[in-house]
Amino acid sequence: MLAQHLTRPELEAGVAQIVAAPADLGTVELIARRPAEGEREVLEEATLDLAEGLVGDTWHTRGSRRTADGSAHPDMQLTLMSARVIDLVAGGDRERWPLAGDQLYVDLDLSAENLPAGTRLAVGSAVVEVTPEPHTGCKKFSARFGGDAHRFVNTREHRGLRLRGLNAKVVEAGTVRCGDTIRKLGAARADERPR
Repeated sequence: MLAQHLTRPELEAGVAQIVAAPADLGTVELIARRPAEGEREVLEEATLDLAEGLVGDTWHTRGSRRTADGSAHPDMQLTLMSARVIDLVAGGDRERWPLAGDQLYVDLDLSAENLPAGTRLAVGSAVVEVTPEPHTGCKKFSARFGGDAHRFVNTREHRGLRLRGLNAKVVEAGTVRCGDTIRKLGAARADERPR
């Protein structure tokens, strides 16, 4: 049976719930890794590594159009998406969440105002840093959740909310489990940022 895609008015009706997400202390609701193109594994626990990102994910091997040599983009190591947004666009079907292609689905305000680039987040025993690289929906997102959902997460009106999620990189390796807290730590000091 094909999943029914929500209409733009139905999606817009969910914005109030999305913006009510906690600002400083949230929860990791789901962890997914992409072991191969088009595949998803839902995990109870994952290791976040400085070199590999989420261990077992294909980030480091799939490369990026945003790097000169096509290698994996260091500022796109991990993607975080709001659990409230994915629950909305997936029509409340948690089994469909991993189709978005992100690794961490969290109940936290991911807006640019709340988490500007450079903000660090404690996720389980790891620490990640929000990067400036934008995270936008693609053709696959549109095919899986509908054209209205694709436009909804990318619209200029909602751009600051980061409805499609955000990019991050691991700055302290560790383990993250479903149900762990995700906590805003603040911005990295200038001397801590890579040059």
